[in-house]
Amino acid sequence: MLSLFCCKKAVAQPAEALQPQPFYNLKAETLRGKPFDFSSLKGKKVLMVNTASKCGFTKQYADLQKLYEEYGGDNFTIIGFPANDFMRQEPGSNEEIETFCQVNFGVTFQMMAKIHVKGDSVSPVYRWLTTKALNSAFDSEVKWNFQKYLIDENGKLVGVAYSREKPNSDRIVGWIKTGKLEEK
Repeated sequence: MLSLFCCKKAVAQPAEALQPQPFYNLKAETLRGKPFDFSSLKGKKVLMVNTASKCGFTKQYADLQKLYEEYGGDNFTIIGFPANDFMRQEPGSNEEIETFCQVNFGVTFQMMAKIHVKGDSVSPVYRWLTTKALNSAFDSEVKWNFQKYLIDENGKLVGVAYSREKPNSDRIVGWIKTGKLEEK
């Protein structure tokens, strides 16, 4: 069985061999190397986004930070996952990524250690996000940097917003406010 607790390379298994897993069982590592337990997110809506510092969408960090400042707290949070999977647009170390985010965008939302969001080395978190057999919602593919996944306050994956959709779009803000996600 695929371990969702390990932060090392995930071994690919056929989808039919996988069993649904609760979002709150996931764990990851922060940019500073500290363990992060997703059970701490119970009761919050979560926007999860794969990030990169050298991408045409990198300016979305500013929109993410603004969204976090306006709505973040007991009911909503943002978690960023740096990844170097698309044209090597995140070449930095965790320390360099942290400095970049702080200096250029004043990022205060939770940033995780650099991971893979696709391929044989996909992180357990992104394997969960993209595999219906694990998340019980839908299969998807991370198409580019700054793709956003939306998880409701019960830990259910409810939607995806692709890179071109800004974090502060009416659709995402509406979901934060009402819990209803309009179809795109």
